[in-house]
Amino acid sequence: MSKQSTIRSEVSWQKARPEELPEPTYWPFFLAMGLNFMFWGMLTTWIIGLTGLLIFTIALTCWIKLLRHDRK
Repeated sequence: MSKQSTIRSEVSWQKARPEELPEPTYWPFFLAMGLNFMFWGMLTTWIIGLTGLLIFTIALTCWIKLLRHDRK
């Protein structure tokens, strides 16, 4: 018996955690979009920055709520 086959037979594999994946969501996209708007607003005008902050805050809040709801 070769050394390679001995090593493979001794390894015990376990399932990756979490076994159930959360549902797909668009909130990370909106979070990144809000962040981009905030940086764009720093270069242009405060209205775009404020819009980005609003989008960022709403997306972060909703994504955290969704993740907390999935854990229960």
